[in-house]
Amino acid sequence: MATYLSGIQPSGLQHLGNYFGAIRQHLSLQEQEGEHYYFIADFHALTTVQDPEKLREYVRETAITYLALGLDPEKAVLWRQSDVPEVQEIAWLLSTVTGMGLLERAHSFKDKVAKGVKPHVGLFTYPLLMAADILAYDATHVPVGKDQVQHVEMTQTMAGYFNNTFADVFVRPECLLPKMGAAQKVPGLDGQKMSKSYANTVWIFEEGKKLKKRLGKIVTDSRPPEEPKNPADLFLFDLLALFLPETDLQEWKEKVEAGGTDAPGYGHLKIAIFEAMEAYFAPARARRLELLADIAEVDRILAKGADRARERASVVRDRAYAACGLR
Repeated sequence: MATYLSGIQPSGLQHLGNYFGAIRQHLSLQEQEGEHYYFIADFHALTTVQDPEKLREYVRETAITYLALGLDPEKAVLWRQSDVPEVQEIAWLLSTVTGMGLLERAHSFKDKVAKGVKPHVGLFTYPLLMAADILAYDATHVPVGKDQVQHVEMTQTMAGYFNNTFADVFVRPECLLPKMGAAQKVPGLDGQKMSKSYANTVWIFEEGKKLKKRLGKIVTDSRPPEEPKNPADLFLFDLLALFLPETDLQEWKEKVEAGGTDAPGYGHLKIAIFEAMEAYFAPARARRLELLADIAEVDRILAKGADRARERASVVRDRAYAACGLR
């Protein structure tokens, strides 16, 4: 039976890139046969969030986001990473068989250092903890975006190192990439990849005037509406494609390509994104308010999820300990 596992960092409020790049895929997978594990990676978040109140807020909001968008605790296990200490033990075991060269080749580490992030030990050993997150639950499939493929490949390598050194303890996980399409491109307000690191995000649950003001910051050029334009050159259409059916999207594209007095301006496209986003997330927004009014229920779901996750992780930890001679 397949076991699906993935995690999401609570390093800020979850945005459109998180939803279309990861969360939506997680929610759709829970309908498939198999076991489903999704954790809130608060240990990982410590590499960037070092304000305890902020971290607690982001963890709570991430849990509520998943539940509001449709995660069913009866079908998928949801928990806080820090509630399963066995993962830390497995990470240490992996560190004793993993070479420095593998960690030095991690794209995420090199990219963050290049962007000015302080290269502390936690950031450097991030792939070790991520590998332990995956291997602790005998995960067979890890749904990820393209930028996370290397981490799964590194996990495969570390599992091989351990299994070859001691015994066949860890299951080799495989990547599960989302289906490609226009809706997989999620640019931020500046056209770069939407990321908390770039401060170019749009919060999933933003609404009303705040949402309209946020979308108004989408970077555009100074060309007038009547000038014909290539929709492929406008990342506004990448955002619009997230919400509109292909037929409606094609109508907008044809008008922009044709230009003339009836052509929509950038402001019209931003309004279209606003209206589509408001409608798309309206049910989840209402559910979020219900969950905010019953935080005790959210905590109960996370605690129950942690118990189920620890039950699985402790079995894998014990297998690894025995293989090493620690039991």
